[in-house]
Amino acid sequence: MFDTFFGLPLHPFVVHATEVTVPLAALLVVLAAAWPRFRRWASFLPLGASLVALVLVPISTQSGERLESRVGENALIEVHSQLADGLLPWVAGLVVVAAAVLAWDLRQRRFARGVGSVPAGTSTSASRSPRWIAIALIAVAVVASAGTAVQAIRIGHSGATAVWTEDMGSPAPSGDSDTDAD
Repeated sequence: MFDTFFGLPLHPFVVHATEVTVPLAALLVVLAAAWPRFRRWASFLPLGASLVALVLVPISTQSGERLESRVGENALIEVHSQLADGLLPWVAGLVVVAAAVLAWDLRQRRFARGVGSVPAGTSTSASRSPRWIAIALIAVAVVASAGTAVQAIRIGHSGATAVWTEDMGSPAPSGDSDTDAD
């Protein structure tokens, strides 16, 4: 199932989608946690992007394992594979943080709409989230997003190294050089 797409290896297609979606989701989660105006505008977008990333990561891993079985193992591919195995926990954590930020935002919105209906003389401070919750969500979002993005970058770099090191390290055939005399 995760082998080829129109006769080409599926892994490069899925990996490029993953390498765009994962950092994008990480950025959206940080922005939603730290910027109230963006959080109100984005609403479910950070959680949705994180969930898409969560689906893409195992597909990337499975398609990579299928490609590895076709091309064989080497040290660079092994490093890439080991790094890739570490991305799923980061993205799962990102989903949890995105869900927490969304839940907190929805609670804040519900409170803001209900302020007019609070009886006179009743304290509304019990309904409002303490400031430390906002600070904690921002901190957790930064940690989860940074960890996710760094892991995705390390995986992408190791994959590019595995693909291009051998190809770029060998000299071009003599007939392809511009310096050959006719």
